[in-house]
Amino acid sequence: MKPDEGIEKEIILGIDPGSRRAGYAVLCRTGSSYKALTLGVLKAEKFDDHAERLDFLFKEVMKLIDTFKPTMCAIETPVYGKDPLAMLKLGRAQAACILAIVTKGLPVAEYYPKAVKKSITGNGNAAKEQVAYMLGKLLNMDATSLSNDATDALAVAWCHSMRRDDPSVQNPLKKRGRGHSAWGDFINDNPDRVK
Repeated sequence: MKPDEGIEKEIILGIDPGSRRAGYAVLCRTGSSYKALTLGVLKAEKFDDHAERLDFLFKEVMKLIDTFKPTMCAIETPVYGKDPLAMLKLGRAQAACILAIVTKGLPVAEYYPKAVKKSITGNGNAAKEQVAYMLGKLLNMDATSLSNDATDALAVAWCHSMRRDDPSVQNPLKKRGRGHSAWGDFINDNPDRVK
């Protein structure tokens, strides 16, 4: 019998979407052991046309799925921004990534940035440097030298691994319990953003 035989194995593709740069990470969990198989950035900024960037993201996510054969996928959900046009483009980039995932027949979970940070540091308002430091400790690697996009994608994959058994966090846009909605939860979690 091989050492890993009979042990549950999960491969999670995490994505931090962006219309110019999208981070990706593939996290493998075997039993209670975790390993980052790959991380990087999809650089759509090389295209001037927004539609070409979306096509690039769609095709690159499909290639990642074909190469690493993830069993599940997780993506960060953008929740606010100062520039409406930038938010629109970010939403389209997220949609292109989600479409690639569902086209391949895989489940995809969405997570708010605060939920991702909290799953790693215990603090939904943690700085990116704190998240990178904790990921490095958890995965026994130097995450501080990674780009923010790749680190964020790895954090999304880690968050999904930690929270995958809780159906209330699989889709942040679903209503959660009586009288609570995703917007209500966002407002409760971010009182400083309400004017």
